[in-house]
Amino acid sequence: MLNYLIAPVMTEKSSAALEQGIHVFRVAHKATKSQVKRAVEEIFSVKVAHVNILMRIGKKKIFHQRKGERGSSRRAYVRLKEGTINLEGGF
Repeated sequence: MLNYLIAPVMTEKSSAALEQGIHVFRVAHKATKSQVKRAVEEIFSVKVAHVNILMRIGKKKIFHQRKGERGSSRRAYVRLKEGTINLEGGF
């Protein structure tokens, strides 16, 4: 289960979502909503209400006259039914 969750996302947008009870995680590219839900419930011992997954496609950029592309990432927005997640110690 730990293979599906990569890391928590700590940005200004995710901090605003946290005030509404939504936690944001980077997840594996092949992870499904049900796999992410089970992983969060097992690792943090909480109940999940629902999961939304967002695929962020990497931008095409030019670095010193060379074309390149930033990496794509996949995020999961997890709303909890009950309980809280404490990420201070990591997971």
